[in-house]
Amino acid sequence: MEVAGWSGALLILAAYLLLSLGRVSGQSASYQWMNVAGASGFVVNGWWHGAIPSATLNVIWLAIGAVALWRIDRRKRTPEPRPAAD
Repeated sequence: MEVAGWSGALLILAAYLLLSLGRVSGQSASYQWMNVAGASGFVVNGWWHGAIPSATLNVIWLAIGAVALWRIDRRKRTPEPRPAAD
């Protein structure tokens, strides 16, 4: 379970580093996927070690990322309105 925890930590840190360096946007799917995957690793590790507050925080973190991914996907699937023709 340590691998899950360390992998999660590396993914979340990498996401934050890329965001801070301006390499990804907070609204990008790649940034959100890194956070969702990282939080998943923390959930598994926290639950395994009985760190319920940490696991709970990361379930919430994961849910926020999942909602962001859903919104990104919905935005991609919704056609942009065309300007009205005169």
